[in-house]
Amino acid sequence: MSDSLKDKAIFIGAALGWFAVIMQFVLMMQNRVESLTETTIRFFSFFTILTNSLVALYFSVLWYKKPTSLLTRFVKPGFLTAITLYITIVSVVYQFVLRGIWEPTGMQRLVDEMLHTIIPIYVVVFWFIYENKMSVAWKSIPSWLLYPFSYLVFILFRGHLSGFYPYPFVNVTELGLEKVLINSGALVFAFLVLAFVFVGIGKSMKFKTPNNTTPDS
Repeated sequence: MSDSLKDKAIFIGAALGWFAVIMQFVLMMQNRVESLTETTIRFFSFFTILTNSLVALYFSVLWYKKPTSLLTRFVKPGFLTAITLYITIVSVVYQFVLRGIWEPTGMQRLVDEMLHTIIPIYVVVFWFIYENKMSVAWKSIPSWLLYPFSYLVFILFRGHLSGFYPYPFVNVTELGLEKVLINSGALVFAFLVLAFVFVGIGKSMKFKTPNNTTPDS
């Protein structure tokens, strides 16, 4: 793949990500029932928003190309795989657990599909083409779980204080702590399985993706 085509793919990824996240913020503000501060906190309490923001940031830093500590981290083999894992979980959970609980219309429906379907598919395709998959280390998998684990701790702690839980399957008030911990354990298992799937697929491929990064193994 030419650098020109890759640059275009990176730009499109950044544009899709920022458009979806910003439009979702605008829509949420237009329909808010809480204060501006509380609504903003709740907005960033969704794993979908945090992960799509991470995707947008990833593509933006790659497109900017200026040498920074972020760029160094982002081009390291495995980082793209981790992001792909996170955004895939966003899509899978939405399609199988959350899609049936509401029916967005208009612009909300477009943004909803971008956040949960279009962008995840785009990232998976980008990963398939451009990740240096053979250099992604199995030992990286535990560190990839730090982000979702930290997120879980945050939403449970803040939910205990505020009564707001961003997803029904982590609503301690409605389900009780035991059921929420069981649901959380199932999600952790899903993260692990998909992580091994992505690394395994990458290492089973017969070719190495052209890349300027160094191996992380």
